Amino acid sequence: MNLGVIPARLASTRFPGKMLAPLAGKPLVMHTYEQVRQAELLDEVIIAVDDEQVQAVLEKFGAQVQLTAVEHQSGTDRAAEVSAGSDAAVVINIQGDEPLIDPRLIDDLLGVFTNQQVVMATAAGRNLDTADLLDSNVVKVFLDFDQTAVDFQRLVPDNLIGGCYRHIGIYAYRRDFLHTFTQLPPSENERHRRLEQMRALDNGFPVHCLLTDYRLLGVDTPEDLELVRSRLDTKPDAITVERDDHK
Repeated sequence: MNLGVIPARLASTRFPGKMLAPLAGKPLVMHTYEQVRQAELLDEVIIAVDDEQVQAVLEKFGAQVQLTAVEHQSGTDRAAEVSAGSDAAVVINIQGDEPLIDPRLIDDLLGVFTNQQVVMATAAGRNLDTADLLDSNVVKVFLDFDQTAVDFQRLVPDNLIGGCYRHIGIYAYRRDFLHTFTQLPPSENERHRRLEQMRALDNGFPVHCLLTDYRLLGVDTPEDLELVRSRLDTKPDAITVERDDHK
């Protein structure tokens, strides 16, 4: 069994409440959910939330939702909690702010696990241009000859090792390894670079990378949402959630 988990924490520094931002009559994360459900190799898809009111909104739109602990520090922790109650062999963690994600990317990434030596995998895009190389918001992954990650960096170091690609923030794990990973303390490189995947490399665990030509259009800001909206040729709709901040 393959399980897809979409963490959907409502708080966001650059775009508060973005998971419920209106897009074509539905919350943003619902578009991600519907795209992900089209992946042929996924048996189940669950949105992992930390707020009962958000859960209620998404369930009204027909999503399968699980309430997870509010103290989790990352989407990886939420994916681990959700997977703890399943018999999934592989768990894939998909960012909720990717409403145009191609389900074929998910299937291709899950296909990597036909190699029984793979415990963790992510994706690397070939379409990396000069502007990307100079942009610290674009994470680069450096690969060795067998498409295993050597390093992840926000800027290209002088002592470049291996091929350089655009990192695509989608992660798949064998379920047992996911729970091992979340029990490890954050590594020094993870904290310094703000890249959680460094925890695996710093502890000697290989991260296999799927090479792809896909280029995702994520939503980090309201401007990004407008770009996605223009792609869908839609107009804004009102979606609200009543909040009780005294709860």
